[in-house]
Amino acid sequence: MAPDERGRPDPARPDADFPVAAGVLFGLGLGGFFDGIVLHQVLQWHHMLSSWYPITSIENLELNTLWDGIFHSATYVFVVIGLFILWRRARGRHLRWSNRALIGSLLVGWGLFNLVEGLIDHQWLGVHHVNERVDRAHWLAWDLGFLAWGLPMLLGGVGLLRTGRGTVADPPAALRR
Repeated sequence: MAPDERGRPDPARPDADFPVAAGVLFGLGLGGFFDGIVLHQVLQWHHMLSSWYPITSIENLELNTLWDGIFHSATYVFVVIGLFILWRRARGRHLRWSNRALIGSLLVGWGLFNLVEGLIDHQWLGVHHVNERVDRAHWLAWDLGFLAWGLPMLLGGVGLLRTGRGTVADPPAALRR
């Protein structure tokens, strides 16, 4: 956003000041947290390396648990970097950001997570598949469903980012006077 004569953000374009990169990083982190917490831990459909090292021994379980932790650490780093970007952009300013830009950037990040995870880990490397508890003949269907879930998130997020330009969140009632 171009600053005005005093160096402040131009109020005519409040959406331009939204840190989309922060939202995308938050979305990547949320996608990773959902995958790691729900699919790895709660449902126990797979672990990080469970196609390469099936959970058939304590050693393989320990190895997979270690790599699940490394995976969770990486998604945590995405969130920390996103928070840093958000903090740097917002520090010392009163900004009205677009809800569409926030939600859109989160969806872009989460959709990117699903597509990258699905293409690289599930298809290319084959380190694990979405649901390894079903018959092996059905693994591809679950993997394609994971990709099919990520693509609409990515496209919907891009659409929201495009339509979010020039719109801002409604201010709280206390500020509308």
